[in-house]
Amino acid sequence: MGQLTVRALRAVLVVVLLGTVFVQALMVWTLVSGNDPEDGSLPLTPLRVLTVLGMVSAQVTLVCVWRLVAMVRRGTVFSTAAFRYVDGMIGAIVAAALVWFTVTAFNAPGQREDPGVTVIMGGVGVAILGVALIVHLLRMLLAQAVARDVEAARMQAELDEVI
Repeated sequence: MGQLTVRALRAVLVVVLLGTVFVQALMVWTLVSGNDPEDGSLPLTPLRVLTVLGMVSAQVTLVCVWRLVAMVRRGTVFSTAAFRYVDGMIGAIVAAALVWFTVTAFNAPGQREDPGVTVIMGGVGVAILGVALIVHLLRMLLAQAVARDVEAARMQAELDEVI
């Protein structure tokens, strides 16, 4: 991974992380201070809490990506230590999908005249789960690469003994 790519990715990760922390702080401030009264049409407090939880899952994913990029730069990504971060990403993405499905359920009663919105939101939740499955597939590829790397190291050690 090139130096420019790493720097660009890290810049994006920092901007997104700071943005989510800022929005979370505003949401928590609104919840704690009560400065934004609900008009009764839609219960906003649960949606604000769900937004904060959804952003936590995004932040966990960002931190895991940051750690994996660091491992790539050190050349240690093909090790069992990388699985912890990939598993963290998968868990965070699944949690984000569950949060999204909960938001969809909260929104559904207000969409009785236009149920297509609820169907679309459900489709977005399924797409989020699809991303988790893609990352799981990449985890299986990483497992194969780690196994081959271990096997190559073992064969190299045997070859070194012979020589």
